[in-house]
Amino acid sequence: AVVRAMEDRPVVIRTLDLGADKMPGVPQSEDERNPFLGLRSLRLSLRNLPVFRTQLRAILRVSVLGKVRLMFPMVSNLTELRQAKMVLADVMEDLAENDVPFDREVPVGMMVEVPSAVVMMDRFVDEVDFFSIGTNDLIQYTLAVDRSNKDMTNLYTAADPAVIRLIDMAIATANRYSTSINLCGQMSGSPIYTMLLAGLGLRSFSVTPSAILEIKKICRSVTIDQCQAVAEHVMTLDSAQDIKSYLKKELRKVVP
Repeated sequence: AVVRAMEDRPVVIRTLDLGADKMPGVPQSEDERNPFLGLRSLRLSLRNLPVFRTQLRAILRVSVLGKVRLMFPMVSNLTELRQAKMVLADVMEDLAENDVPFDREVPVGMMVEVPSAVVMMDRFVDEVDFFSIGTNDLIQYTLAVDRSNKDMTNLYTAADPAVIRLIDMAIATANRYSTSINLCGQMSGSPIYTMLLAGLGLRSFSVTPSAILEIKKICRSVTIDQCQAVAEHVMTLDSAQDIKSYLKKELRKVVP
C-alpha cells in the first residue's frame, strides 16, 4: 500500500530494527545485561534467519511495484553486511526459482549509526548503493550516553564536536566516492543544524513531516557558501555549548 501510494517516488524499507529488550518473544541470553550493546537490529536478524528471510522476501516482492530501496540497520562491520547480503541473494534465488517477480537491481543501503561504520566507510562504499546516517544512535555510541536515560540528557547532544567530526567524515567519504548519503534522526529535523549539515556537504535530509516547512525555509534563505562558512567555524570550536550558541546566533541572522 505504501509503495503504490508513493507512485514513482523512492521508498526506503529498513529491515527489522529492534532490540531483544523490545521483543519478549525472542529468547534472550543470560549475558544480555545491556540490550543497546547486545542482540539488536541486524545482529538480531542474522540470529533469527526465518524472520529475516520472510521480511526480505516481502520487500523484494513489492519491489516490482515502485522504486523500493532496502536498507540494513546498525551495521558495525563488513562481515555483518556481507552476511546480510548473502541471505538477500539466497532469498532472491528462491524467488527466481518459484517465478515470483522482483527487482533484481533493488538498491541496497545501510545505516551509519556506530563509529566503526564511519571509520570503515571507504570499504563500505564498495558494498552498498547508499548510506543513511542515524544520528540518534550515533550520538549515543560516540559519547557512551544512554539516550533513554533522563539523567544523561545534558551529555546527549548532537552539538558535541566528536559527533560533528564523525558526521563530517561520513559525508566527505560518501561524496568522495559519489555514493548518496542521507541523514535522519532528531538532528536532521532541528533547524539549528541545517546550515551546518549543508555546509558539511549533506544534500538529503530525512525529517518528520512537521519539520519540513521550517527546514525548507532555512534552505531557501541561505547559500552554500554561507553554510560552508558556518561549518568551517564550527569545526574550530571545542565544546557543545559553544557550538550550539554559535549555530543559534547564525540561524537568527537568516530566519529572525
